[in-house]
Formats: sequence, structure tokens, C-alpha cells
Amino acid sequence: MSFYAVIMAGGVGKRFWPQSRKKTPKQLLSIAGEESMLRMTVDRLKQLTETDHILIITNSEQEQGIRQEIPELPENNILIEPEGKNTGPAIGLAAIIIQNRDPDAVMGVFPADHFIDDVKVFSNYMRQGIKIARAMQGLVTFGVIPTRPATGYGYIQYHERTSPDEPIFEVKAFAEKPDYSTAQLFLDSGDFLWNSGMFVWHVDAILNSFKEFLPEIWDSLENIKRAIGQPVWDSVLTVEWATLRSISIDYGVMEKAKNVFVVKVDFVWNDVGSWDAVHEMQEKDESGNVSKGDVLYHDSKNNLVFSEGKTVALVGVENLVVIDTEDALLIIPRGETERVKELVDDFEKEKRDSLL
Repeated sequence: MSFYAVIMAGGVGKRFWPQSRKKTPKQLLSIAGEESMLRMTVDRLKQLTETDHILIITNSEQEQGIRQEIPELPENNILIEPEGKNTGPAIGLAAIIIQNRDPDAVMGVFPADHFIDDVKVFSNYMRQGIKIARAMQGLVTFGVIPTRPATGYGYIQYHERTSPDEPIFEVKAFAEKPDYSTAQLFLDSGDFLWNSGMFVWHVDAILNSFKEFLPEIWDSLENIKRAIGQPVWDSVLTVEWATLRSISIDYGVMEKAKNVFVVKVDFVWNDVGSWDAVHEMQEKDESGNVSKGDVLYHDSKNNLVFSEGKTVALVGVENLVVIDTEDALLIIPRGETERVKELVDDFEKEKRDSLL
């Protein structure tokens, strides 16, 4: 039984403006290390399967950058969505293509832009998930043991261990991103995990779930599947895709399905959701500053500064994020960097395309 890994790489990463743009999105940036986040993701997954069993799903604006970043991937292993429709349709599209190649395959789904510190430990947990997906024909997700009452993550509540020797549990409920007090209650209860957004399942299991819970999307996927390898592929995909509603796999399937399991994983994980997360995870100097580029500090602490060209000097300031690029400069207090998305949304409304 083959294992295929699908990388979700269609997001723009608005919270990482001004470095992240439509053609150079977050996953193509080296913000969590020396290599791009997409490259680190691909290299992790090569520990689990062959390169030709790794697929990336993205959009036409990012296609060229991804092909240049991951040149070893076969040409038809980069799947192009006609437009973004959230994770549900994207995963369905990948599932029918994998099923067409190998009807008995197990597939995993992985975000392109997460940081995981220990590849060996990651691989061991993934193999446990693959094993349960094969044995139980269930939908397997991965929950990270929480270390703080984080409000930026969804949560998974679990119960009933499926095996006394493995960290695999039945899922009781999914919870959206909570406020701080609710997150603290989750942490105190001891039966909640952070939702990592990683999944493993047999292709039949996930497509049967589409048929049960998202029948209108499943109908379109069946029509698209019949066009695989045919001259009408592009036109059928475009027409059917336009009819699909935008819906996440969590809301559309995982929250409704009964055969859902979670592997409790214990490794350093970060979804790198904002510039604040970059400061949190990167090595700091003795004053708590994180720097990339030519940066000078005087009586300044706990700052994050990235400079692509000119020298940047900070004097007598604390807790700032400063991102300097060729055509834009961002200055924002730490703790407020989630609001960068609001700024980019305003650019879109004002049609300031040169900034997008």
C-alpha cells in the first residue's frame, strides 16, 4: 500500500507582508531557517515516501516559484487550483488524482509552512498515523501537546485510547480558536491538543466522507476524475470548480465524521502564523533581539528586524517588528502582528496591486 504526501501551498501569508507577496508567498520565504518553509516540508516528507509520491497543490500565481524551488518534483505532481476554495475542495482534488494513480493508496495532507524541529520524531509519529489509517479505515489527524493557552490554534478534544502501547485516541470534538480564558480551561482539562492541520487517511475513506457529508462536492469530484488524462481536463476542472463552495476540511468533514482518530504528538511545532511567531522561535541575542540582515541596536531589546538591503538601526526601543524590503517598510509593535492581514486586506480593497 503506497503512501502519498500532499502539501497545501496555496496561501499567500498576508500576515508576513511586506516579504510575503502573491508570487513570493510565505512558504517560499526563509523565515524559519536557512531554507524556505516549503523546502523544509518537502525534505521532511522524503523521509516517508518517494519524491514522485509527493504532490503540491497551489495556484497559478505561485506555480512558477514552486517549480523553481522544488525542481525535482515531477511536472504533473504540482496541482493547480483554478481558484482558492479552502482546504476541502483542494484535498478532494488531490484525493481523486491519487486514487486514479493508485486506488489502494494512503494519503497524508501537510501544510507547506509549518515548523517542526525533529524530523526523525515527526516521521515516527506519521508512520503511526499511516498504520492506523490502514488498519481502521479511519480519518487520522495529529494533535500537538499544548504548552500554553494559545488563542491562535484550533483544538482537538480526545478520549479512549485505541491501543495501550500507542499515543492514538478517538476524537471527541473539535474546537475553533478560543479566547484566552477558554484556552486556559482547555489546557487545565488535560484532554485537549492543538490542531496541527496534518491528516492521514486511505483515499477511499476520505472520498467516502465527501460523499456522505459534502455530496455536491463529491459529485463534481467524480466528474473531474472522469476527465483525468483527457483533452477536456482543463475545461472540466474549470467549470466544475466554479460551482464548488469554499469550505474547510475540518468544518466540512472532520467535525461530522465518527471514525476520526488523533495521534498525540510530542515535538516542537509552530504554524508560524505571524511575525510574532518568528520572534518566538528564532535564536535571540542577549537583549532578546532577532535579526536578519545588517541590523544595529543601541539600548534596544526584544525586537525582530529583517532587512533585505540597507542598514537598519534601532535606538532606545523595545518590542518592535521592523521588516524592510526593497519597496516597503513595516513597523509594528510585537503582539499586534496579526493585524498585518488587515493592512493587506485594505490594499486589496484599494487595488494597490503593486503592494500585493
